[in-house]
Amino acid sequence: MTAERAGTQRLKLVSAANGALAKCWARGAPAEPPLDAASLIAKAQQREKGHLEPGHWSEALDLLTNDLRANAALNPLGRAIAHGQLVGILRQRIRAERLWRQRPEIIERPIRDPMVILGQMRSGTTLTHRLLACDPRFAFTRLHETLDPFAANRTIGRWQASLVGGLLHALNPQLRFAHPTSAMAAEEEFGLHAFSLHGAMFEAQWHVPNYARWSDRRDLEPVYREFHQLLQTLRWRRRDCADAIQLLKAPQFMQDLPALLREFPGARIVMLERDRSDVMASSASLVWNQQRIQSDAADPVRIGAEWRRKTLLREERARSALKHLPSSQLVTLDFEQLNADWAREIRRIYEFLGLTPTSSTLTRMRRVANASGHRGHRYSAAQFGLCE
Repeated sequence: MTAERAGTQRLKLVSAANGALAKCWARGAPAEPPLDAASLIAKAQQREKGHLEPGHWSEALDLLTNDLRANAALNPLGRAIAHGQLVGILRQRIRAERLWRQRPEIIERPIRDPMVILGQMRSGTTLTHRLLACDPRFAFTRLHETLDPFAANRTIGRWQASLVGGLLHALNPQLRFAHPTSAMAAEEEFGLHAFSLHGAMFEAQWHVPNYARWSDRRDLEPVYREFHQLLQTLRWRRRDCADAIQLLKAPQFMQDLPALLREFPGARIVMLERDRSDVMASSASLVWNQQRIQSDAADPVRIGAEWRRKTLLREERARSALKHLPSSQLVTLDFEQLNADWAREIRRIYEFLGLTPTSSTLTRMRRVANASGHRGHRYSAAQFGLCE
């Protein structure tokens, strides 16, 4: 199948879901879910039987919900997904505040000098992350944990993550090729950003231009303070060894690197580099395959322009922050070399850390490397108004 045909295929299950939801809402059973901030907060408080104090996240929620109603052009399925996601995030905030009041010792657990896998979307960060996660000396976030850090128990969290992943892959099979994952897979901490109503998780799903521009310049100190506390909570729930090196990986860090380094000044950085034009085209394809599930008006050329802007912004922010980082805290890897010989590049990381991988770790890494890759992810730069 050509990239152009893969890019224009009608998503039949999405159309069917839209029709079914529209009919139900027309009959008022159930009612069309609201997307204003006040209604979302009220529903979260009712479900959790708790109260949300306004905070740094409040302005973000207002801007995001305004954009969802005015600019995102959500179809019925998109509206239902947006409503459910945002209510879920607000419920997490209520649970977090309750837990941290009851167990203040959680946020006193130190996380020293994490290992940050830094790079643009589609630059090899996922492969590097999952290879390192094969070593039990590292602690890392799993997909089910980033989706819901406060699930009632880990079994329920895994089941819910599997359900969400299966549903998205059924709605748009291209997502299975663009970003293969599973409930227990090492995954980026997008959900720990979403907890503060921050991060590209929202921009990748929906056209929210006013929220996106505001996010580019928001105060990130409270965001990364909560991010730190969420990591402490996950390590407490997993009973991680205190000496385990925390792995962190999210393309959002490229944009937020100064704030991340203020929170973790001793962080060690593994920087992945890939040709900028390749990054832009692949990023736009992943974003478009997410947005077209929730909006029938998703525009690939507009998405290409926005993710060109985001790529350049992130590149500039990261370059500026790395100028001040001691060389002892940074090692750089190349995307092409990682794909050509992952074992050689991983050894460079271990040398940087002063560690040696065990034979059992290397065996697990080989299995991950053999199963990795975005086979079947077809797209072209021209689809998104980008030149090769």
